[in-house]
Amino acid sequence: MHQVKGVVARSKGQPVEVVTINVPDPGPGEALVKVQACGVCHTDLHYREGGINDEFPFLLGHEAAGVVEAVGDDVTSVAPGDFVILNWRAVCGDCRACNRGEPQYCFATHNATQKMTLEDGTELSPALGIGAFAEKTLVAAGQCTKVDPEARPAAVGLLGCGVMAGLGAAINTGNVGRGKSVAVIGCGGVGVAAIAGSALAGAGTIIAVDIDAKKLEAATRMGATHTVNSKDVDPVAAIQELTGGNGADVVIDAVGRPETWKQAFYARDLAGTVVLVGVPTPDMTIPEIPLIDVFGRGGSLKSSWYGDCLPSRDFPMLVDLYRQGRLDLDAFVTEEIGIDDVEAAFDRMHGGDVLRSVVVLG
Repeated sequence: MHQVKGVVARSKGQPVEVVTINVPDPGPGEALVKVQACGVCHTDLHYREGGINDEFPFLLGHEAAGVVEAVGDDVTSVAPGDFVILNWRAVCGDCRACNRGEPQYCFATHNATQKMTLEDGTELSPALGIGAFAEKTLVAAGQCTKVDPEARPAAVGLLGCGVMAGLGAAINTGNVGRGKSVAVIGCGGVGVAAIAGSALAGAGTIIAVDIDAKKLEAATRMGATHTVNSKDVDPVAAIQELTGGNGADVVIDAVGRPETWKQAFYARDLAGTVVLVGVPTPDMTIPEIPLIDVFGRGGSLKSSWYGDCLPSRDFPMLVDLYRQGRLDLDAFVTEEIGIDDVEAAFDRMHGGDVLRSVVVLG
């Protein structure tokens, strides 16, 4: 058993606390990871606000990189000393998606069996099965993806959630390729990652849409060729004007609201693709759209789960591109903070001043 500091949300809407938690030694199929860095993602705030479920208390944090300290019986995929990025898609290998050769859609991903606890024995619910705002965490070995140990933990750990979601929404789900036109609605961390992914894939026209001028500036730095401030103009008309009156080949909704999804639907070209990667709340419904428009415009309406990534395939490849200077993951790290600063980072997130705050633990 290991006693370490961790960031816990005890109840809905209350400030997080840094407390001592108990982390078990790894059992069969599990790995103990010494966390080096973990990004502050909007999903962590959703957990604190009760927007995911009500299984409090939560051990927050999930965009993480670190070093494997110990493994349980039968673990062969990683070993002590391996530098890994943690993921929340530990594929099972035997569900209907895995058996048809599509493990990126695995329907039975798994987590550690043992529970981390508070000092009094209260079981913790780790965010996305990870719980990495902690000096050490216990995960399923399949949640550890070995990557180049020379990579900067604060940067590559972001592939564990938001940056991978955006990159994958463009490359994997949207099938963005050379010369295609892309519009991204919402330029927070995920949206800007979708822009970076579109640039990496060779898209010709990349249009960033947001109501915040600072976010549009960040989008330009990451590869946007045009920006649209939708506070001032109709984004659908603006996207059409920038694409010869046709609309974009791929429109990515990184906000996840009925209004932005409807904008994405009408801002795409005939036979174009809409990708929903922003996460809606349970009460939101698809806006009223004439069914003839759905039929007549053709194309695809997709949602993107975790950027439709396969960690074992995508993480090492993207880290290699980062090490080659072809994917600027460092640009997503706005600030490095301590474990005591998570609540303040949530406040800065609301203000739109950061792409990512990253907790550095060593």
